[in-house]
This record gives sequence, C-alpha cells and structure tokens, in this order.
Amino acid sequence: MLPIAESLKAVPLFSGLSQPEIATLADGAIVRTFPKNTIVVTEGERSDSLYVILSGRVKVFLSDEHGKDVVLRVEGPGEYFGELALDEGPRTASVGTLEPCKMAVIANDVVRGLLASHPEAALQLIRGLIGRMRYMTENLKDLALVDVYGRVAKLLLELATEADGRLVIDQRLTQQDIADRVSASREMVSRILKDLTTGGYIANEGGKIVIQRRPPRAW
Repeated sequence: MLPIAESLKAVPLFSGLSQPEIATLADGAIVRTFPKNTIVVTEGERSDSLYVILSGRVKVFLSDEHGKDVVLRVEGPGEYFGELALDEGPRTASVGTLEPCKMAVIANDVVRGLLASHPEAALQLIRGLIGRMRYMTENLKDLALVDVYGRVAKLLLELATEADGRLVIDQRLTQQDIADRVSASREMVSRILKDLTTGGYIANEGGKIVIQRRPPRAW
C-alpha cells in the first residue's frame, strides 16, 4: 500500500494541497484497521471525524427495526465518508466493512481548517456531495419505477468491467449482497439470477459473474 501521504494526495478532496500540507494532514491522521464485517460508524450516532479509505471496501447502509439492510452504495480505496458529520449532526447512515480495511481517520476540526484555507478543497467536497445526491436520486427513482428484475439487471451492468472482450464482475457477490443493494428479498434475486443463467445471459466462473449477453430491459 502507498504511504499515507501519497494515499491522501490521490483523494480528489486533497489533490490541490501542496506536499507540505499533505504531510501535515497525514501527521494529524490516525490510521486504523478494521476486520471484515465490522461496523465502522452507526446511523444516528454523533461523530467528529472524516474517514478516508486506504484499502478495502465498505458498504454504506440503512437498517430498519427488523434488522433488514438497504445498501446505499459501496466505496473503496481513495473514497471517503463522514463528511456530513462536519455539521456535528448525527450520522445519516451506517458504514460496515465488506473486507479487511485500513482507513485514515481525520478529526473534523482539521478538515474544517483545510476547507477554510483551501476553497478548491471545499469545491471538491461540494461536487462529491452533489454526485452522491444524484446517485441517491437515481436509486430512489429505480425503487419507485423499476421492478426487481430491472434493478438486478442494472446493478450487474453497473458493476461489470470489460476484460478480454467480456463483461466481468470482479467483486464476489452473494445473492444477499445483491438483494441488499436492490432492496429485494434474497429468494427473488435467486430466481432472477437462475433465469438469467438459464437464458444464457450470465454465467458463474470461479465465483465471479460473467455477463455473456446484455440482459433484456424487461423480463
């Protein structure tokens, strides 16, 4: 893994800082490691830190009173979360690790000082918030207007990357992972994946999903 200063420099929020400023930021950060399936922050709690992911992946999610999770997004190295806590309000969502993670934890007062002295960093933060708002709006539209099959097919296409002329989902997804991200039951997702496999649209190779043909828009 890159040294923490280089890792922070690669984050768009901090890309405009000079090397001495990045070094100061790195010196003030606390590097923490989290095992897989660990809750890093909990919805509703008050926090005073920004988290920058140095390695590993996390899910940002909401839970209902019955313990059912809805995954809002998945984030990886170079991304960050906790910026909404800059207003010292409660966390709006929980964050849990999907795999072992290493993070830089930066106190809010350090981040506020950075934003006050570097307008370009504040602009990057605003752009990031706008991007996430657009993503959430699109997700809400899907939940309201697109059926479960359509949400599953869309998620598979979003996660796939081209490799050797094929679309492959590199991350290993369980049926429950997919269900959490499209707000559906695992049983429904299982039926949809089985139908897509039978129809020759997807295949499972070594635990990874390969998209052989673009799934139809409606089933």
